[in-house]
Amino acid sequence: MSTAVLALHWQVNVIEPEGFFGPMLAGPVAESGVVDRAAAFHDLALAAGIPVIFTRFTVPEDEGELVRNTGFMQAVGDAQEAFRPESDGARIIDIMADQPTAVYDNQRLSGLAGPATDWLAEHGIDTIYITGVATNLTVEQTARHGTDLGLIVHVVEDCVAAGDPAVHDASLDNLDLATAGRVTAAEAVTRFALEFEQNG
Repeated sequence: MSTAVLALHWQVNVIEPEGFFGPMLAGPVAESGVVDRAAAFHDLALAAGIPVIFTRFTVPEDEGELVRNTGFMQAVGDAQEAFRPESDGARIIDIMADQPTAVYDNQRLSGLAGPATDWLAEHGIDTIYITGVATNLTVEQTARHGTDLGLIVHVVEDCVAAGDPAVHDASLDNLDLATAGRVTAAEAVTRFALEFEQNG
């Protein structure tokens, strides 16, 4: 096995209207239809034997590795009770609740700035396919981080979304240069099937 799906921030605080970022993201996410597409993609990946690793942004009581060095991190630090690991806001959304091969928490924007990176290394993963919200935040930060770590990174373009479609598109254009290039869910599933056949 050399491939995994990295599913970023599919949690109540990001996706649902009642979540901390709901006023900014819930409407555009719902309009995009990305949740259903990503959930279906995760199921197909799992069926092909591809692990799906979820990351959550959480803030434990001691703040963990949170550094308040950006406006984003200052905001979540100030509202950290909403991001406690056991809080409803940190919960993986219902449609994806049974999908994770594993779930890893961190206090950084990149999903790879934490224990998920160790899991990938321990399992010999060299290629990742990224889903998540928001495209221009955790998705872009994680994709660039993964490339710098030496991974082959593909963003699944129809399984990510942002608060503004124009920002989403611009972020994907940037990542075409900074990663191994975007793919559609259908293209990724075709690649999974080939890997499954090769690994028997």
